[in-house]
Amino acid sequence: MAKINTQHSYPGMHSLSVRTIDEDIERIENGYIRTHSLYEDASSELQGVISVEGRHVPESQASSFTGRGAMARLSRFVLSVRSWAMRHLHHEDQRPDSFLERIRGPELVEVSTRQSNIRSFLGARERPGGANSHWPLARFNVNFSNNTNEDKKEEKKEVKEEKKEEKKEEKKEEKKDDKKDDKKDDKKKEEQKKEVFVIDPSSNLYYNWLTIIAAPVFYNWCMLVCRACFDELQMDHIKMWLFLDYVSDIIYVLDMLVRFRTGFLEQGLLVKDEKKLREHYTSTMQFKLDVLSLVPTDLAYIKLGLNYPELRFNRLLRIARLFEFFDRTETRTNYPNMFRIGNLVLYILIIIHWNACIYFAISKVIGFGTDSWVYPNVSVPEYARLSRKYIYSLYWSTLTLTTIGETPPPVKDEEYLFVVIDFLVGVLIFATIVGNVGSMISNMNASRAEFQAKVDSIKQYMQFRKVTKDLEARVIKWFDYLWTNKKTVDEKEVLKNLPDKLKAEIAINVHLDTLRKVRIFQDCEAGLLIELVLKLKPTVFSPGDYICKKGDIGREMYIIKEGKLAVVADDGITQFVVLSDGSYFGEISILNIKGSKSGNRRTANIRSIGYSDLFCLSKDDLMEALTEYPEAKKALEEKGRQILMKDNLIDEEAAKAGADPKDLEEKIGRLEVALDTLQTRFARLLAEYSSAQQKVKQRLARVETRVKKYGSGSLSIAEAEAEKPEEEKKQ
Repeated sequence: MAKINTQHSYPGMHSLSVRTIDEDIERIENGYIRTHSLYEDASSELQGVISVEGRHVPESQASSFTGRGAMARLSRFVLSVRSWAMRHLHHEDQRPDSFLERIRGPELVEVSTRQSNIRSFLGARERPGGANSHWPLARFNVNFSNNTNEDKKEEKKEVKEEKKEEKKEEKKEEKKDDKKDDKKDDKKKEEQKKEVFVIDPSSNLYYNWLTIIAAPVFYNWCMLVCRACFDELQMDHIKMWLFLDYVSDIIYVLDMLVRFRTGFLEQGLLVKDEKKLREHYTSTMQFKLDVLSLVPTDLAYIKLGLNYPELRFNRLLRIARLFEFFDRTETRTNYPNMFRIGNLVLYILIIIHWNACIYFAISKVIGFGTDSWVYPNVSVPEYARLSRKYIYSLYWSTLTLTTIGETPPPVKDEEYLFVVIDFLVGVLIFATIVGNVGSMISNMNASRAEFQAKVDSIKQYMQFRKVTKDLEARVIKWFDYLWTNKKTVDEKEVLKNLPDKLKAEIAINVHLDTLRKVRIFQDCEAGLLIELVLKLKPTVFSPGDYICKKGDIGREMYIIKEGKLAVVADDGITQFVVLSDGSYFGEISILNIKGSKSGNRRTANIRSIGYSDLFCLSKDDLMEALTEYPEAKKALEEKGRQILMKDNLIDEEAAKAGADPKDLEEKIGRLEVALDTLQTRFARLLAEYSSAQQKVKQRLARVETRVKKYGSGSLSIAEAEAEKPEEEKKQ
């Protein structure tokens, strides 16, 4: 009775015994009691109904949904369906995730093992026949009241460890991202470092800097030796010299920085890498000279005094910059011959200047006025002045080096040695300089001499052929006009050394605007215009010359560049129209349009009023260019046809009739010429073939005779022995 009363007096506790396994697991994992959902309450009530009504149901009705206990059986069916669904869902949830296993495998293994342990523990707890099976609440309290805190601590530790690991992974990912960003930033910085400011050696900036650096180099080469030899010049203006010296030193330092940023060509491209520029400059001999030129040797002023400017002679090692400036100026100037002559004169003056200073220094060492060769005694007021000292020395140096005057003979051995060296320098250097000056002067007059030779040959020819004086005067005037207006240059001869690309660019720059003025060429392709520009030929006509006459066959078209032309009547006096710069004529005749009433003949007389410069485009050149542009050819013919229709100069029936017989005749003539050339080549090939065949027959006959004589086995040996004397004879 007590047992029955206990079971019925604690329905709430009994209901606790039928909690699902998932609920117990959730309680153990979370460590606190959650609020029951409506679904869990419903399942607990169903289990309560089963426990109450299931006791009184006989075994015969246990499998039936009718009669007494039907509610319990229905509830049991619902619970079985629910448990199956939960197991199925739980099985799906526990499927291994390959991605999670790759990323966080160890943690998932720990969680799954922990959950399996909990389930095994609950299964053991709920097995029938276990201790306290009738008191689930007490069993729950006994089993879990002591272990809840430890489980909570373990769970907290695991959660903390998981969070720590997550944080570590996040930090690692952040570090990786930071490293990637740093690498990108480093690459960008490296690119920025590589693309430093570089001076192009062919730019104006570099040339301007050469102009600046050439000034201190020239100053040092002229003034250092002078200040070292003439004490008054050094000491009277010491502040100015110190200022100029250290300004030149600053420019020298800046020049080294410029050299570190001066680009050079590598595989046709300007190098802009800082490291390469630095290595290129430091590997040259000029870098060593530049470093030596900046050695502070003038610090010896502190010990020796300021009257020793020769301590700064190492600054003269920067002479290469001066030569580079002269070379680049020569290529940039429009008067290279004049610049070369001036440059040579400057070299002569510098050599004379240095020789004069050395002469005065030797005189100072030997003693002024001790003999007739040295500089006179400075105690005499006339020779004590600085200007007289320098001018006297310069005069002596000029006479000695040029060997054009008499100088006092040397007395001592040192004087003799110095004079001998001076004579050798004068002979070698000045002979070279004078020879260069002569060649420069001849080069300056080369074009004039060549032109004058042409004029002289024409004059001799006209005198030999007894040409009239009037025509001879016109020819001479035409030559004078060409020379005066600088039109004696043959463009093809001048531009023949240039590549085709540069030739085309020059021709486009000079002639393209002129060609675009022609109406029929205004809408043509750029490629065709370039082809035609290269084929334009400049021509010059004298006053009264006929460019074309009425009825002449038109083989050229003309574009007026400069001058005036008149369309005149047959008498040559009456003027209808005057054509000026930019006008053109003859374009229709070279197109050879079908149905033209005038054909390809001129329809007017055009005469030059004065000297006229024209561009000529021949029919053959136009047709040659149009062979590669058939669409442009059709467009040009259509434009020419429209022009003729406006002037009513086209026969439409003849245009539609077909090909012009004259054109067919020309084509047939070209075919005949081509056939003749082919026949000539074929005959040449046939002759070569017959000669080769005869040689082969002769060799075969020789081989047959040798085979008969020596046999096939010793043929190769006999041939080798027979060929040796033949080769010796040839040699």
